[in-house]
Amino acid sequence: MRVGRSVEGRPIEGYIRGKRGRPTILVFGGFHGDEPKSVFLARRLIELLTTDPSAASNVRWVVLPVVNPDGYERRKRRNANQVDINRNFPTRNWARTSRRSRMFGGTEPASEPETDTVIKAVKRYRPVRIVTVHSIDGHRQCNNYDGPGEAVAAAMSHVNGYPVTYSMGYGTPGSFGTWAGLERNIPTITLELPSHHSPKLCWEDNRPALLACAEVL
Repeated sequence: MRVGRSVEGRPIEGYIRGKRGRPTILVFGGFHGDEPKSVFLARRLIELLTTDPSAASNVRWVVLPVVNPDGYERRKRRNANQVDINRNFPTRNWARTSRRSRMFGGTEPASEPETDTVIKAVKRYRPVRIVTVHSIDGHRQCNNYDGPGEAVAAAMSHVNGYPVTYSMGYGTPGSFGTWAGLERNIPTITLELPSHHSPKLCWEDNRPALLACAEVL
């Protein structure tokens, strides 16, 4: 189903697997268009939940595999307005930065339709936890958590072997993790995939990790 549209009018699709009334886990891929492994992982999760409904037996999954379809089309980090969606959320620490920065957070918080779509999805589905999938270089893959998400990150780490981290070691003003995890107290995991691994290997490592996320209820 279409849950929103991008700057250029591309649909932002959402997929629901599992029954209404069960605790909801919200999964996002493709915040950054130059991180296609995140989209691959989210789409494979949808396929798994479709072919094996037992994987959604005790929770409801809501998956938005491509938050930033314009950037994904171009394999560019930012959206069509040259805004980094993951710096555009209306957090207390949002800050205006240079348009030249690849992490430009927009002229004002929540200025982008993609950001608005994500915010509306969180408010509509009221998840008990959220996983956003990204990828990172330099062998810095991790289960990064914001808010009360340490137990979930630890459960995922037990399976995928990535370290549990509270901080990425650099500032993230206007990030989704800050908006959802720190300011709304929703356990929020940023799953940083290793960019040097193949999409297939990332899925093999994280298929059980995503399912483990659902067991910590």
